[in-house]
Amino acid sequence: MTMERQASIERVDNVMHCRGRWVLPNVADLEHQAGALGWPERGGVIYDARGITAMDTGGAVLLRQSLRAAGRGGRTSSLQGLPPEFAALLQMVETQSGNASGAVHAQGGWIERVGQAVWSQLESGGRGLAFLGESTVAFLRVLRRPGSLRWRSLLRMLQIDGVNALPITGLLTFLIGVVIAYQGAEQLRKFGTNIFIVDLVGISLLREISPLIVAILIAGRSGSAYAAEIGTMKVTEELDAVRTLGISPMALLVLPRALALVIALPLLTVYADALGVFGGMLIASGQLNVSFTEFVSRFEDAVAVRHFFIGIAKAPFFAIIIALVGCYQGFQIRGGVDDVGRHTTISVVQGIFLVIVFDAICSILLNWWDL
Repeated sequence: MTMERQASIERVDNVMHCRGRWVLPNVADLEHQAGALGWPERGGVIYDARGITAMDTGGAVLLRQSLRAAGRGGRTSSLQGLPPEFAALLQMVETQSGNASGAVHAQGGWIERVGQAVWSQLESGGRGLAFLGESTVAFLRVLRRPGSLRWRSLLRMLQIDGVNALPITGLLTFLIGVVIAYQGAEQLRKFGTNIFIVDLVGISLLREISPLIVAILIAGRSGSAYAAEIGTMKVTEELDAVRTLGISPMALLVLPRALALVIALPLLTVYADALGVFGGMLIASGQLNVSFTEFVSRFEDAVAVRHFFIGIAKAPFFAIIIALVGCYQGFQIRGGVDDVGRHTTISVVQGIFLVIVFDAICSILLNWWDL
């Protein structure tokens, strides 16, 4: 069978009969055939697609363009008889073309660009709220049936996000404690108030800095990994296979990661508190002649237990924010591997931003309540 006979488009009165294989190798020949047919002067144009035996995106784009061209000049165009599997492909092409034309249209006036940006943010916010609601429902189901939780996945994520994060978390907070104590020592020495280095290091680390530094570190380390892992599974269609098996991606991927971080982040915060304070003790001993014994004695008197508990209480909320943002961005990936990288970056930026915003809100509220 020759190439010309593999696909054809013929006009009988106002009906365009489409037959054969509407695939990319035949698109040029089909365009030539369609250009030679012309359009009726008045009335509607009907595309009869019952004879199409195969179609790819090239054929779908050509069919869409033909329908749009037939609908100009006061005519109307309609499509009938297209098999369902090809209709779904044509719908996908329509959607993608609509997005592309919308992006081009948005390059118009600044009012249009602002409107498009606001609408995009509203849509993104709606999808985020829907994801949060779905996560909440899945968590409530696990509370009713704890046996449905994938404990092996939970323990594996605890190993990856908790135990494996100990070295970098400890080193970073130790150095933060050293820096705070060293910078404070320069000022306290001028006024002869060396002992107040304990207050500076203890309260700032336990209440604010350690929880925030650990959360930022985990957002960059684990939040990005969540987005990349889930996004890669979506690109390679592993998520479709999981759904086909009747397994909920929320229960398989999101809940184990979120619960693992809720457990791991408070423990990492306690670990960071200890090493950060130890770093401050070293500098206090070396720069201000405050011995370890004096440091610990002053620490017990000056640093209230509530500062420690306030810092620890923030950690589970930080964990929920980081886990849900990372997983959400993974599920939002639509393109190829380049889209994976883009959404991974977005997950880190959004996670850190929301953590800092939540911490700022907590600081304001706690100040109002004199805590």
